[in-house]
Amino acid sequence: MLAFHDFPQLIPGDRLLAVVRSLPWPQWFDSGASATGAAGRYDIVVAAPSRTLVSVKGRAVLRDAAGRPLAQSSEPLALLRQELARRRLPESAPPFCGGAAGYFSYELGARLQQVASCHRQSGLPELALGFYDWALISDHRARRSWWVGREDARAVLPDLLARLATAPEPPRPFIVEAGSVTAEPGWSAYRHAFAQVQAHLRAGDCYQVNLARRFQARYRGDPWSAYLQLRSITPAPYGAYLELPFVSILSVSPERFLLLEGELAESRPIKGTRPRREEPVLDAAEAEALRGSGKDQAENVMIVDLLRNDLGKVCRPGSVTVPQLCVVESHPNVHHLVSTVQGRLGPGLGAVDLLAACLPGGSITGAPKRRAMEIIDRLEPASRGIYCGSIAYLSDDGRMDSSIAIRTAVCRDGLVSYWAGGGLVADSRAEAEFEETLHKARPFLSLVERARA
Repeated sequence: MLAFHDFPQLIPGDRLLAVVRSLPWPQWFDSGASATGAAGRYDIVVAAPSRTLVSVKGRAVLRDAAGRPLAQSSEPLALLRQELARRRLPESAPPFCGGAAGYFSYELGARLQQVASCHRQSGLPELALGFYDWALISDHRARRSWWVGREDARAVLPDLLARLATAPEPPRPFIVEAGSVTAEPGWSAYRHAFAQVQAHLRAGDCYQVNLARRFQARYRGDPWSAYLQLRSITPAPYGAYLELPFVSILSVSPERFLLLEGELAESRPIKGTRPRREEPVLDAAEAEALRGSGKDQAENVMIVDLLRNDLGKVCRPGSVTVPQLCVVESHPNVHHLVSTVQGRLGPGLGAVDLLAACLPGGSITGAPKRRAMEIIDRLEPASRGIYCGSIAYLSDDGRMDSSIAIRTAVCRDGLVSYWAGGGLVADSRAEAEFEETLHKARPFLSLVERARA
């Protein structure tokens, strides 16, 4: 049975996260609605999971809240499916009524795709999920906030209400060490990798490969402070802040990966980017150039076809459709070309089956997916880790929503990392693609400039 408690007014997600931040495994799925320029709806905040599921090098362990192991397997998604089935509720309370929340890394996707060449490890778990018995929700459209959870989780409410009545402590500053910022590959090495991708494309080995660059800096201080700054620079509809024992994840992703509501599955791939301009006439010209770009439309359609194939693995025959193709969406820093792909899941299938069929997202690999991933592994400077994986929540009522982990900073051991890339096709130009990585890295570089000051 589910229980609810309504708060007397709308409470922004950053305030809710501040309330629970001292609890284990706090996470905020941030709609960006409380920041200027975004148009999301729900903020979801969770903390203090009753169980966790962490997979390292193919070995997944399910633990209770005290850290005691309950089960282990070489198949992390099998453990996830089993735990979600145990928790399944007959009641529905969108967008989230408790369930699993966390991340699925790019390396997990490589394992699922059986890409043998993706042997490098980022040093982070391939998968990290908490199982939460309650959540704090803010609906910016209805202008209301509430607590929802299992009936036996009501005991946390007095403590949460007391925390809400207390002013939160401000976060410690986030400071980047001067001279510590690096970007790899640089222009010369990027041009060499670009030429190798073009050779694969000309040989018919692939028809699109997503090639990325890694930006890094040494930092000290509080990643929470950095996330608040990052979302003010570029609010995003699929933002997230995850503060796990081994990593802090700061995501301002503009891209939905997979949504599941009932049996309806949806993906909204992005492929095609132009920078925003301060002058309205120039900004409109950038959007129009993107809308009319045959190259960008071709890239987008390639990924739409890949996703139609991925969804077709688990959706009813004939149910996969493309209700929107190559629509321009404008975000604070860039214009994007976005499509929508939908399908209806087959009988007896659910969120975990959908993830298994689609990880990692096709918009950030290339096509064919497996061969593109092999080329990426050989040409990029390091393992992607969380970048281009997925940040997701899987509700106990069967609903799921997830983002592609792009525009995402990862803070660990005093090092903050941020990747930016783009899809390369036969008529791509190295200079333009290199410049696009800088446009996509602009939020991170702005954050670094602020933190350095």
